[in-house]
Amino acid sequence: MEKTILSGNEAIARGAYEAGVGVASAYPGTPSTEILENIIRYPSIDASWAPNEKVALEVGIGASFGGVRALVTMKHVGVNVAADPLFTLSYSGVRGGLVLVVADDPELHSSQNEQDSRHYARFAKVPMFEPSDSEEARLFTRLAFEASERFDTPVMLRTTTRISHSKSIVHPDDNVLKPAKADLHRDPAKFVMLPGNARKRHYFVEQRLKDMAQWSCEQDFNRIEEGSDKVGVITSGIAYQHAKEVLPEASVLKLGLIHPLPKDLIRQFAKRFETLYVIEELDPFIEEQVRAMGFAVHGKDKLSVCGELTPGRVAEGILGQPIPHAFEHKEELPQRPPNMCPGCPHRGVFHALNRLKAYVTGDIGCYTLGFMPPLSAMDTCICMGASIGNASGLARVLSEEQRQQVVGVIGDSTFLHTGVNGLMEMVYNDAAATVIILDNSTTGMTGRQDHPGTGYKLKGDTAHKVDLVGLCRSIGVEHVHVIDPYEMDATRDLIKREMARPAVSVIITQRPCMLHKRDILEKRPPLFVDADKCTACKACLSLGCPAIKWNPKGGAKGLAEVDKMLCVGCGVCQQVCKFGAFGVCDE
Repeated sequence: MEKTILSGNEAIARGAYEAGVGVASAYPGTPSTEILENIIRYPSIDASWAPNEKVALEVGIGASFGGVRALVTMKHVGVNVAADPLFTLSYSGVRGGLVLVVADDPELHSSQNEQDSRHYARFAKVPMFEPSDSEEARLFTRLAFEASERFDTPVMLRTTTRISHSKSIVHPDDNVLKPAKADLHRDPAKFVMLPGNARKRHYFVEQRLKDMAQWSCEQDFNRIEEGSDKVGVITSGIAYQHAKEVLPEASVLKLGLIHPLPKDLIRQFAKRFETLYVIEELDPFIEEQVRAMGFAVHGKDKLSVCGELTPGRVAEGILGQPIPHAFEHKEELPQRPPNMCPGCPHRGVFHALNRLKAYVTGDIGCYTLGFMPPLSAMDTCICMGASIGNASGLARVLSEEQRQQVVGVIGDSTFLHTGVNGLMEMVYNDAAATVIILDNSTTGMTGRQDHPGTGYKLKGDTAHKVDLVGLCRSIGVEHVHVIDPYEMDATRDLIKREMARPAVSVIITQRPCMLHKRDILEKRPPLFVDADKCTACKACLSLGCPAIKWNPKGGAKGLAEVDKMLCVGCGVCQQVCKFGAFGVCDE
C-alpha cells in the first residue's frame, strides 16, 4: 500500500486493523477520541463507545479472554477510572492480545490535570510503548499486540496530544491479519484472581518484567543513534523530535519501550559520555531511574516538569537560549477565552444559577465553561461524575439555609459515565440537594459522540435509549422535572423552587446541542437589535453569547448588536432584555 499522511490517532487505528484486532472499546476523551472514530473505517472490528473507561477496559478484557485481540483507548484521566481492572489484569494476563492506549495531555490543552501515565505502567507492572511519530504509532500498535501475547500481559501504548493530533508520513502494511475466531477457554487458576491464585501470578508478573527488559535491549525500537562522543541524550516520544532538532550532533538513545527500561542498554550507552541528558516531558520518569543506576544526568534541572516541551523550551533549558522563531508577531493579540457556542442550551441555565446566587458543584463537559465570565456560575469541578457527590457532601455539613444554595450540575453523557452512582448515594443517604442534568443529546465537549442516552451507537445504527427520567425515578428520586432551558423564566423559577425543597430533586434540561450531527435541531431565524429600543443597559452581555457584540459608538451610550452569521435565534437574549430591543429577522 502506498505511503500516506496520517495523524497519530489515525495511525493507531490503522495499526490495530493490521494487527487483527476484533474488538475496540472506549469512552471519548481528548486527545484520544479520534482513534475509535477512525477504527469504524474497518468493518472487521467491532467498535463501540462504552459508558465509561472502566467498562471499556472490562469489555476489552472479556474479548481477550475469548481469544480475540482487543484495543481499548482513553485519555490520561480515564486510566484513573479504569485502574481497578487494569491492576488485576496485570496478574491474570491475557489470551488474545490486549492493548490499552492512553493519551496524555501535557500543557492541559483540554484536561483538568497534567498527570503522567508512565507511572501507571510502573505501578501496574505492565509494559508501555511510546511512539515518536505517526509511523511509529502504527508500528508500535502492531508490536504491542505481539508483545501482549508473547509475554502474557496487557500492554499500554502512550501518546500525547502532539503525537495524537499531528500528522506525518505512514507506510501502511498490506499484510493485514484477520481477527481470531473466539472460543471459550476455561482456566480458573489464571483468570480467577482469588488470593491463592493471585499470589502465584505475582511471581509471574515480576519475572515477566525482567524478561521484557532483557528482550527490549535487543529490539530496534530501542536504538542508539551515534553522534558526538561527548554528549549523550536519552529520550522517547515527542521529546525525541525536539532533542534531534536542538542537539543534532549528540548521540541519542531513543527508547520505544519506556517500561520496563532496557537497563543493560542504558548502562552501555550512558557510561560513554562526559555529559548526559534525559529529555522527557512532565515527570522525571526516565531520569530518576537512570540516576538510580548511578549515572550523573541532567534533566529536570534544565527542563520544567510542567507543560509540554517544544524545541524552543528545550533549547532555552539546555543551551541557554531559545531557537529564533521564523516569524514573530510583535503586536499583542486579543485574548479569546473559550466560550459556549451561540444558542448553547446550557447558557440560560448558568445565567439563572448566577442570578440565584447558587453554589454550583460542576463537572466535566462543555458546561464547565459556565465557570467563565460573564456567566461565572461554577464553584467546583474535580472529575467526571464528581458534581453530584460533591453536592451530597456539602448538603451534609451545611446549615439548612446554606444547603439550599447548593446545586450539582452534570451533562447527560457524564451522568451516565459516573454521575448516576453519586445520585444513588445521594438518595440512599438522604442528602437533600438539587441536581441539574443538562441533556443535550450528545457528548459535546469531545466532538459530539453518542452515548447510551442518545439512542445511537458509534457506527450510527440505532440503539436502546436510556430514559433519564425513568432511571432517576428507579433510583428513588421522587421529584424529577423536565424543562426546556430556552424557557428562561420557567427554568429559573423551577430551579429556585427545587433549591428550597428539603429533599433530593433532579431537573433535566432537554435541548439538543447546537452542533448536533443529526438533523434534529429546530431552525430559527436570527435576531437583530432595534436601536430605538436599546437602552445600553448591557443585560444581554451577561449571557456571554458570541453572537452579541457591543458597539460603543452606537447610539448615545453605545449599542448592542447581533452578528447574524452567528445567531441561531434561540431567543434567550430576547427574554433577558426588559426593553424588547431584540427582534426576529425576516426570513
